[in-house]
Amino acid sequence: QVQLVESGGGSVQAGGSLRLSCAASGYTGSSHCIGWFRQAPGKEREGVATIDIDGSTIYADSVKGRFAISKDNANNTLYLQMNSLKPEDTAMYYCAAVERLYMDYCVARPAMYNIWGQGTQVTVSS
Repeated sequence: QVQLVESGGGSVQAGGSLRLSCAASGYTGSSHCIGWFRQAPGKEREGVATIDIDGSTIYADSVKGRFAISKDNANNTLYLQMNSLKPEDTAMYYCAAVERLYMDYCVARPAMYNIWGQGTQVTVSS
């Protein structure tokens, strides 16, 4: 059974950087789609970035060029490097996974993922 634990959130000024981590137990890089999602107050949860078993990535348009997703299969850890942060990036950030066999590709749609971490808060001030 896969379990996910996020860390690395915090408060930062606009233009700053943060690196989120997601420690995954019971997970192998060759069996699951895994990615980052976020939810701001009063808004729906949205996909930020996903990474496939072959390392291919998908990013939301709003974070392209600023965020980078990566994974360390040896240590079962997922990362999200966030640069040039904006106040609109403020949200609870979640790590999520789903078995690859259920997906044509690792689409960044929250409804397709069935394993979730507890989230880590990111707050960006102007």
